[in-house]
Amino acid sequence: MASALGGPAPWAKPPGWTTTQGGAGGRVLRVTTLAARGPGSLAEALAADGPRVIEFAVAGHIDLGGRSLTLAHPRVTLAGETAPSPGVTLINGGLNINTHDVIVRHLRVRPGAGNRPKKSGWEVDSLATGGGAHDVIVDHCSLSWSTDENLSASGPRFQGANPAEWRKNTSHRITFSHCIVGEGLHDSAHAKGPHSMGSLIHDNASDIAIFGNLYISNNARNPLFKGGARGAVVNNLVHNPGNRIVTYGLVPSEWQGHAWERGIMVVVGNVARQGQSTLATVAFVESRGPCDYFLRDNLYFAADGRALDAKPNLLDVKGQPPGKDPAQDPRVLDRAPFWPPGLEARPAAAITPWILANAGARPWDRDAVDRRLVEEARTGGGKIIHFESEVGGHAAAASR
Repeated sequence: MASALGGPAPWAKPPGWTTTQGGAGGRVLRVTTLAARGPGSLAEALAADGPRVIEFAVAGHIDLGGRSLTLAHPRVTLAGETAPSPGVTLINGGLNINTHDVIVRHLRVRPGAGNRPKKSGWEVDSLATGGGAHDVIVDHCSLSWSTDENLSASGPRFQGANPAEWRKNTSHRITFSHCIVGEGLHDSAHAKGPHSMGSLIHDNASDIAIFGNLYISNNARNPLFKGGARGAVVNNLVHNPGNRIVTYGLVPSEWQGHAWERGIMVVVGNVARQGQSTLATVAFVESRGPCDYFLRDNLYFAADGRALDAKPNLLDVKGQPPGKDPAQDPRVLDRAPFWPPGLEARPAAAITPWILANAGARPWDRDAVDRRLVEEARTGGGKIIHFESEVGGHAAAASR
């Protein structure tokens, strides 16, 4: 959020299950070069030990050369708001967070496909938590042009002896807030082919808060919670999805030898708006498998502005209507089974201007790509793309 003077306001921790302070109180490391690696680089600062706050003395693109960065040591604050205008953008790679007590804010990550051909196997998330990552906040970031997911919480499915240990050993207590999650590349370099995805919340990930984000022109996973995942999706705007919006899915073949765990999704105060790339019959919420839903105050609109029914499409794991096995069917709850601490949901009817004003990296100093995405969400434009070159690529992002 911008201050009255047009710069960054003092940062406030977003609501959610984590109380992390990141690297607060640790040493300050300054990124002094846009080189991908070496002295003064972001990679060097991420690889350091001990509590640390990473600030930027440079601005522009950091070309990762096809090798994503991995953060493996805990207690870090990555403060993208400290960079000169127009801020820092990672390209040609992503950022993986495989540790705990991390805050990432006001960073742009846009891997792109580059000149890689379709189905060439370049599969990269813009930003993802993995392993046993916990107590992570990704706030006010711009995440686009991935060939896998734009923003995800991942990790092993079944590490441990029981479901409580599974949840402990994969991503948990994660907050994704006030981000722009857009234009996942569709028929691009992913080995499986079409794969434009917003956010994947992996099997058994828990205490996931997804709040105040703009999801725009991703074909699916806006977001997707997989088997046994638990979290809250509150006050997000989804514009121009393709064939899925908010989804739960347990894949039986991935759970062989393990009893199925019920997922839990609290979905409150969100808005979804169809666009030119949207399948007209797509449901606001779709379930395939055992999941408990609490659904309140979600609004759904056609591309022409007509109000649509936001009722869920609840199916079993075979895509059939429930009823054959009630213990494994999706169900809608009358009361929320949990709620992210400190979160006060806004009425869905009021969130669109608030999100468009505040989402993404450095909203007081947006680059050309973010300005375009916000304007498309405002006016009903935009489409799902296959390669970043269709919208000008990284050169367009660098223009003011």
